[in-house]
Amino acid sequence: MKKVMLVEDEELILQGIRNIIDWEALGLEVVHMAHNGKEALSLWEKEPVDLVVTDVEMPVMNGLNLLREIRGRDERVRFVILTGYDEFEYARKAIPLDVEDYILKPIDEEQLEAVAKKALLKLREMDRDNAKDMEDRIGWQKFLEGGSSEEEQKTFLSLFPRVKKAELLSAAVMKIDSRSMRKGDMSELLSILQEEACRVIHLGTDTLLLIDSFQTDYTWNGGEGETAGKIRGEIHSRFSCLQNRLESELGIFTFISIGPSFTDYEKLPDAYREAMRMQKYRMLDGYGSCVDDNHIRNRESKDVAIDETQLRKMILQKDRDGAINYIEDLFINNIRKDTDVNNLYQTALKIAILLWDIKGEYKLEEKNMQDLSDMVEGIYGAEDIFGLKAMFISEISEIITYLHTENSAYTPVVKQIMAEVQKNYREELSLKTLAYKYHMNASYLGQIFQKEVGCSFTQYLSNIKNGIAKDLILNTNRRINDIAQEVGYTDTSYFYRKFKQCYGVSPASLREMKKY
Repeated sequence: MKKVMLVEDEELILQGIRNIIDWEALGLEVVHMAHNGKEALSLWEKEPVDLVVTDVEMPVMNGLNLLREIRGRDERVRFVILTGYDEFEYARKAIPLDVEDYILKPIDEEQLEAVAKKALLKLREMDRDNAKDMEDRIGWQKFLEGGSSEEEQKTFLSLFPRVKKAELLSAAVMKIDSRSMRKGDMSELLSILQEEACRVIHLGTDTLLLIDSFQTDYTWNGGEGETAGKIRGEIHSRFSCLQNRLESELGIFTFISIGPSFTDYEKLPDAYREAMRMQKYRMLDGYGSCVDDNHIRNRESKDVAIDETQLRKMILQKDRDGAINYIEDLFINNIRKDTDVNNLYQTALKIAILLWDIKGEYKLEEKNMQDLSDMVEGIYGAEDIFGLKAMFISEISEIITYLHTENSAYTPVVKQIMAEVQKNYREELSLKTLAYKYHMNASYLGQIFQKEVGCSFTQYLSNIKNGIAKDLILNTNRRINDIAQEVGYTDTSYFYRKFKQCYGVSPASLREMKKY
């Protein structure tokens, strides 16, 4: 059922509206009843509705202001205005707010029911249109990613005009910074794109595929050379000018990545996938940039210098300012715009794994902090390098806050056992043999260890093994089977199980993350 809110300052009339027609029989459910606009807005924010039936003149906040507030949050909501005869001209000011209808008081039962049915029909039409838009987007996505059948490909290709002689096509993916968008901006943006003769395919609420074309006397074969370079420069210039126009006229910031040019629409999926591949450079270049293969080809592939030992030391010493300044300096001063973005992601993954190791070592994963998979998702979901930096600063601050409250002092025997594990983790270690070595009762030693370290001896040994295995996976090309043997696991499948329990990802998946 669609949800309804009734707003009227006179209680008797409000109850009358509620009972004058059978809302449920129409497929509508009255979920809110309010006596003024402010109360209604508060209820709407807690549980939005599909239809608002409201009086115009009310104390605290009138009906028109209520409509403006809700319309600013949701363009789908339908409105019905209740008004007295002498207020009608005043109520007509709501026309720009896309009001469904006006009902004069006293309210007529048949008219209210007819208007409610009309609003319900409009809501269903809007939902069908939205579903169709979503189906279209999914269909285009499938075609562009190469997942369509041969018949489906022909259907999509038939939607494009015939390529003219000496016509060169180019495709670019435009990512819109939603923070710079205001209500109504999208229609103006699309109007400008139409003026610029760009064909637009909607891939998401903030993502567009732009297809442009221009005439050239040059026979395009995708090759290199002075003429090809000149054409690439012209294409880049056209998209850059379009980007500058959107920024100057509408205040909308975008990131545009341009795929390779083509002369046959069958090559559009290839151009799209290449343009999407370059979208990751938004992390380094930020919104307001326009990139193509030529702009990223010469970026340096050497590793970004990160001293994990130093960063770890500052965190464990609870040097909040030192750790935060280190992250600031690393991301703002040491990572240049011409750096290969893959190296940026690898650096971020190293930091994420370092922080996860510290959380594991000090049992902070039980404090409802982000696990490794959450941090990895945050890395690849960050809008830009500033968002990435902010995520790590927040995480480090939280870790240091918890470390301040933790007592990390261990008794001498527990320290000896921990040192023994660090040194001889490859061997068959057990609490029983160690208790014998240190002349203690095994059960008592286990209780002391659990109390001070926060986990059982077996779990601690497993964490040490997995931590060393993780370093070997990330920093060597050794086979995972050999790494398992190296850290003392004779059964590789058991190693996979224990490793995933520790880090939330399998050894092979972790190595793939590094490759990415």
